[in-house]
Amino acid sequence: MFLPPIGNLGASSSMNQTTTMLQLREMILRGELAPGERMREADLATRLGISRTPVRQALPALAQEGLLVRSGQRGFAVRAFGPGESLEALRLRALLEGFAARQLAERGVKASLLDALRDTLRAGDALFSTRTLHEDDEVRYGEMNLRFHSLVLEGAGMPLLASFAARCNLVPFTSPDSIAFSAVGRQAMFDLLFYAHRQHHSIVEAIVGRQADRAEFLFREHAVGQEHSMSLQQGNSALLSG
Repeated sequence: MFLPPIGNLGASSSMNQTTTMLQLREMILRGELAPGERMREADLATRLGISRTPVRQALPALAQEGLLVRSGQRGFAVRAFGPGESLEALRLRALLEGFAARQLAERGVKASLLDALRDTLRAGDALFSTRTLHEDDEVRYGEMNLRFHSLVLEGAGMPLLASFAARCNLVPFTSPDSIAFSAVGRQAMFDLLFYAHRQHHSIVEAIVGRQADRAEFLFREHAVGQEHSMSLQQGNSALLSG
């Protein structure tokens, strides 16, 4: 019988845990696991088609991220978020991203990063060129928007700042790819997202023009649109309490 090297076993175990954690995180943020619901290892393993071990390993990590709370002596349950927490996390992320944009404008943006930012602008331009939104555009916009925000954070070259922003994104409705056409309505969402995309163009122009104050201000103002989108989406969410 062939046995893989121990090192590969360790890598495989770590990968299984990471994959499981990502899957469970997505289930929580999408409301597939309701607030207060007990995280039963056997049931979750069956739903994911895996053994209980990676589930058992993933739960403490999700609790450390703030998505789970202790339930009983050794168990976990899904944490319920209040609407105020989502708004607080969004505003904190806007402060962090605004500071990152300021750093880029003051320091100057590398050509490779500028090309990547402009790629996201072109992707958004193509998306909105039809003047309407289709069902699959929800995913397309979310991916493009997340890419834009991530590029600014990563480009600032401040890993701690980026990690703080990532923690904010774990709160429901806060992540740049948190879009729900079904909850809001496509025409209303088109108007919101088209305006937000024009702001992306303005942010890049400010960064390239070394206008640090403007770049920071635009990113903070950019969050106002997501606050409105958030208020429209929250009424249909099973993740929020209060």
